[in-house]
Amino acid sequence: MRLQHLPNIITFARLLTVIPVVLLLLEREFGWALTLFALAGLSDGLDGFLAKRYGWQTRLGGILDPLADKTLLLACFLVLGILGLIPLWLVVAAILRDLVIIGGALVYNLLVEDLDAAPLLTSKVNTVLQILLVVTAIADAGPLDLPAGLIEALTWGCLVTILVSGVQYVYLWSRKAAEREWRR
Repeated sequence: MRLQHLPNIITFARLLTVIPVVLLLLEREFGWALTLFALAGLSDGLDGFLAKRYGWQTRLGGILDPLADKTLLLACFLVLGILGLIPLWLVVAAILRDLVIIGGALVYNLLVEDLDAAPLLTSKVNTVLQILLVVTAIADAGPLDLPAGLIEALTWGCLVTILVSGVQYVYLWSRKAAEREWRR
């Protein structure tokens, strides 16, 4: 194994953690699920550090890293929604936002030009709030007794950033598409 592949191997391992995290949540083993979720988060930092520090970035890593992150977060959102630990309407809103963004990016790529999809600040804030909500909901269901208002505040914060970032992407890409010549 060549060391420059290490970030991709770490990222792939993080993608594989989705299955045990989901199973642990479904079995209501919240302490273990939280531990594994935290380890996945640490692995995200480690693979990013290694890739940037040593110039080991690859096209595969550029695809796998956000895929692993989004898959883990979405899977946790779904299971936590099914278990009633976060509202199902929030899960639906998060999934619809992601579908709008992915669909919009695909349409833009097909009809206009290749899209350089850098995340917006509100999208980054949304991701942080979703991670905090997942960690808080799992921790509250298991090893910790957290204030009920914390989960509610994170829920509403997630909803606001889901809506704002979704609308921003649609507006920005629509405006950009209107300014460009479309592909034939």
